[in-house]
Amino acid sequence: MATSTVKSADLDFTNIKARLKDYLKAQPEFSSYDFEASGLSNVLDVLAYNTHINALTANFSLNESFLSSAQLRSSIVSHAQMLGYEIRSRTAANALINISVNLAGVGNRPAKLELAAGRQFTSSIDGTTYTFRTRETIYASDNGSGLYIFKTTTGSENIPIYEGIEKTKTFQVGEKTERQIYIIPDETMDTSTANVLVYETVGSSNFTTYTPLSLAIQVDANSTHFSIHEAPNGYYELNFGDGISFGKAPEPGERVVVTYLSCKGALANNGTLFTPTSDITVNGVDYTINVVTDTESSGGADKQSIESIRQLAPIAFASQKRLVTSLDYKAAIESNFPQVSSASVWSGDENVPIDYGKVFISLNFVTGTSSTVQQAVKDAIVTNYTDNLSVMSITTEFVDPQYVYLEVNSNFQFDPGLTGFTLGAMETQVFNYIKSYFSDYLKDFGSIFRRSNLATEIDALDKSILSNSIDLKVQMRLPITVNALNTQTLYFPSTIATPDDVFFRVQTDTFEYNGVPAQIKNKLKSTTLQIYDLDGVVLLDNVGSYNPAAGSVSFIGFSPSQIISGNDYIKVSALPQNDGYVEPLRNYILVLDDGRSSATARIDRQTPSLRVNV
Repeated sequence: MATSTVKSADLDFTNIKARLKDYLKAQPEFSSYDFEASGLSNVLDVLAYNTHINALTANFSLNESFLSSAQLRSSIVSHAQMLGYEIRSRTAANALINISVNLAGVGNRPAKLELAAGRQFTSSIDGTTYTFRTRETIYASDNGSGLYIFKTTTGSENIPIYEGIEKTKTFQVGEKTERQIYIIPDETMDTSTANVLVYETVGSSNFTTYTPLSLAIQVDANSTHFSIHEAPNGYYELNFGDGISFGKAPEPGERVVVTYLSCKGALANNGTLFTPTSDITVNGVDYTINVVTDTESSGGADKQSIESIRQLAPIAFASQKRLVTSLDYKAAIESNFPQVSSASVWSGDENVPIDYGKVFISLNFVTGTSSTVQQAVKDAIVTNYTDNLSVMSITTEFVDPQYVYLEVNSNFQFDPGLTGFTLGAMETQVFNYIKSYFSDYLKDFGSIFRRSNLATEIDALDKSILSNSIDLKVQMRLPITVNALNTQTLYFPSTIATPDDVFFRVQTDTFEYNGVPAQIKNKLKSTTLQIYDLDGVVLLDNVGSYNPAAGSVSFIGFSPSQIISGNDYIKVSALPQNDGYVEPLRNYILVLDDGRSSATARIDRQTPSLRVNV
């Protein structure tokens, strides 16, 4: 005889209970049983609840077993560490300042002044005071007039200061027969500032300095390296080698001392004024320390987000700490430099024009990052990564991001009877959403604009929006020198519509040509560019051309006498061949041109009695 089974693939409590009832009703002894009015109903509740909880627990556990589906940070961190991925901790904001002391007129002044590491400075940011400090001892020499200008050990007058409180954690090494676990109980630790010293004994002053494993080029049994990983509880675990994996470990009885900065992360960015917390004492007299800010504080960041870990860990694992593909470069840069919000990397054969033997890197920095810090990041990428890890004979070249502006004009049908908003208020709401859409989804390299996605989002804003359409133009900006011959080619990220006998495909904003307000447009039914006055009269019949298939617009010998907008560039707008999407390549980033974008509503009443025939 066939055996009845409980059939259910649903995790819903009610459905599980219903399946249990169906199973029992199919048994002869329960054929006429009233389950709703019996005590057995309570038993079924317990069974269904237990099944429901067990199923959910199994589902959650299974999800946490894979990097792609895990939701808990501890699970994602564990998976990433199994791939050998180094997760970025919170990082301290830093700034560059110039420090000097004026002792002019002071008798018996010393030839040299010293400021020990740890000298503190405060800065107020959004009403909160943050403490910054030096991390190395700096010196200044008398210039002969009593002015002392402090310099780093490399001779630079730009002194780096870092936000945070310096903390120390000490461990005593136990027996080798036991696994040594060194936990630093601080979630605010900046692991990049960790300094690890190993003393011979508890009371000894002789020590060995251990260096981060991430900076190691060659490792043997005697290498002194350490690594710090995020623990499941959010704290940090210090690890050493075992004489095989990544060098030697401290011996039993030795003392491990870890100093690091506990910082506030991104909250300490954008500090502009730094005040010393104390004066300098010379011959028993206190003198004021003069501070001039060279670059505002930047580089502070919170712990690496779980989505960033999920995306970059597999890429870093595939690269095996070597820079071969563009994704290898991208993972290394975005993982190690919090000042970079996104990076784009491409090879010389993908460049325009082709340039073999090079890898091109474009960096999109966090807003507010100074030019000095940007250059320091580029130098660090070359020194610490591309020079050591990239393929031989490949040189690195940095390229600034190229902004491509989109002119988005939304026309939507609006029924005021379905909402409390006025027509003007709804236009404002739609336009504000378009701006937020660009800032949220299209702010990085490789972000693709798809017209259908934005149109769907606009339709969903309010039930009073019945439908909408979007007109799109792609705009680039031509740098101009007035009263000079300008010859240049702009490369758009998309093909351009072919010539038409009614509509212009390429058009600039207004400038002054020979004292007359004018624009450049393509000649109808032609790719030739001409200069027109505002009445449509041709002033110059050939000032270049555009190539629809290549998406390029070339200007030859263009000499405006004035740019009416007051900018040092002219906006060049083109109608894309496919206005359904725009895909930026290489170093292009899509940006909305607010001034040339709009949201326009047309009233469309759905209530027949309110419709008016026009």
